[in-house]
Amino acid sequence: MSDSDAGRQRKSRTASDAGRSISHDELAQLQKKFSEIKHSINNALAVMMALSEMSQRRPDYAEKLATNVLTKAPQIVSSLQEFTQALNEKAGITPGGVAGPAR
Repeated sequence: MSDSDAGRQRKSRTASDAGRSISHDELAQLQKKFSEIKHSINNALAVMMALSEMSQRRPDYAEKLATNVLTKAPQIVSSLQEFTQALNEKAGITPGGVAGPAR
């Protein structure tokens, strides 16, 4: 068993040991949020790719690309952190990876 498999099993056991399970509605909410984040990331990357291609033909687009990357990258990271936090809360996992009290 790999280290990552062991980590997943440990986290899985930790969440179930706390007596916490995710309801169908909570899972649906998480899936919707994930879909929204995935769409947002895809849109940001599409713009970055287009600006990157344009900057190869027209160097004046390089500044637009840099500005876009510097603006969008932190937003993407923030969205992923928010989703991870929401997922961990629903699963009853605290930031240290240890299950908190059942809710």
